[in-house]
Amino acid sequence: MAVALACMLDRWLGEPQRHHPLVIFGAWADKIHCVRWFKRQDPLQQRLAGAAMLASAVLPWVLGAALLTQLPAIGELLSVVLLYGCIGHQSLREHVLPIASSLKAGDTKQARALASRIVSRDPEKMDPTKAAIESTLENGTDGVFAAIFWFLIAGAPGAVLYRLVNTLDAMWGYKTAELLHIGWAAARLDDLLNYVPARLTALSYALLGNTRSALRCWKTQAHLCASPNGGPVMCAGAGALQIELGGPTWYHGQCVEKPVMGEGKAPDADSILAALQLVKHTLLLWIAAAFAIGFLESGL
Repeated sequence: MAVALACMLDRWLGEPQRHHPLVIFGAWADKIHCVRWFKRQDPLQQRLAGAAMLASAVLPWVLGAALLTQLPAIGELLSVVLLYGCIGHQSLREHVLPIASSLKAGDTKQARALASRIVSRDPEKMDPTKAAIESTLENGTDGVFAAIFWFLIAGAPGAVLYRLVNTLDAMWGYKTAELLHIGWAAARLDDLLNYVPARLTALSYALLGNTRSALRCWKTQAHLCASPNGGPVMCAGAGALQIELGGPTWYHGQCVEKPVMGEGKAPDADSILAALQLVKHTLLLWIAAAFAIGFLESGL
């Protein structure tokens, strides 16, 4: 029930326009953890410092979530609110739908500008259709399903832990010279927390789309992708939709030859809508699974 209620809040309220909890957390983490203090240390010291920074940034909030959810009378309600703050399905739709609309109107320039808000690719050389679909499929895990998974495993503190680690990975996990070792702990913990949810998401995409194609692409293509968790999700998702993603992609002036993900036709604006629909159907599947789990637990 809590998962369904949190998803309903997300659908009705969307992403908070002011005082977003993740924005507040990011600003707080930036303020109290100064990366540049450690950049001249050796790699091991940087990794240890990064791990300490990660723990001190995340644990107070996770402990706070644990205490709040134990409050009498309102603990369960606060669990729903905390999970709502950890998922972003409606936000994903609000960012991606205008890209499809711009492409349908023939305004590629506007589509690129909109896509640049959700991906770090060079706007001038971006394929906005592929960018929107890849972001949609991958953020299904990062922004929705992983938080739900950890909520089912460890309650609201589990969802908060995942979401904050994922946020710090986005902040510190980039493989730049300055952040390569400092961000190692955040990146590796995010990989660990995403490992099972990503594969459950890939399996869900396969079940709700072209199953044979999705499983084949997952098996033969995912290991070629740089991301250990994004690979299975995007390959299975593209296969489920029977479209082809990947190929040359420009980041910060450099071309990265991404492996082919999926199989079938080149994606178009309708493919973006199909990707959003796949994520929506997957969310409904997960809500049904959460109900089933709750029913079984109540009967034990």
